Amino acid sequence: MSTSFGRGRVAGLPEWDRCAVMGVVNVTPDSFSDGGRWFDTERAVKHGLDLASRGADLIDVGGESTRPGAPRVDEAEELRRVVPVVRALAAEGLVVSVDTMRAAVAEQSLAAGALLVNDVSGGLADPAMIPAVAAAGAPFVVMHWRGFSDAMNSRAVYTDVVGEVTDELRTRIDAAVDGGIAPDRIVVDPGLGFAKEAPHDLALVAHLDRLRALMRKPRTTWRSSP
Repeated sequence: MSTSFGRGRVAGLPEWDRCAVMGVVNVTPDSFSDGGRWFDTERAVKHGLDLASRGADLIDVGGESTRPGAPRVDEAEELRRVVPVVRALAAEGLVVSVDTMRAAVAEQSLAAGALLVNDVSGGLADPAMIPAVAAAGAPFVVMHWRGFSDAMNSRAVYTDVVGEVTDELRTRIDAAVDGGIAPDRIVVDPGLGFAKEAPHDLALVAHLDRLRALMRKPRTTWRSSP
């Protein structure tokens, strides 16, 4: 992630003059990348601090696995997993983002000290998400998404993956802006691996210029935040 290259800094985040490194803390028993090693709150906090000590610029805390086929957890359980970790890491002065598709989790995490909401559904999973982020004035990651983990692999069907992903992201960016999130607080994520196979991911990486152009050519109705 870069907050300065291409189209100016992302309001609400530190200004990095290089590609920033995000460290991921999965407070789950079933994530694909770490097998639940940080499911315990104390261990999750320790892991986040360790990632920061190794150079991570921001720590992304998530309490719901998004691996293919993963079942959803209920809201109360996600809150139990995420909020104490966010609060502890923010209290240590770390830049924290929350990885969630639920507005309630985003709101409570922001209140606990998170600075960024990273929603893999781009606001599609919970209609209350965009209004909640807009009300908080927080930066928002809009990711390309075609459905929950239990069915996303079946949706990896494209004729022109770059064109289709770009068009679908544009729709979500427009929805975010129409919902009150300032354009300079939006980060675009192509959603590599989400409803995509390896050739789709490679095509998107090869055409990152098309994704950057999404934010370089805003609609005339967009306004930057003060």
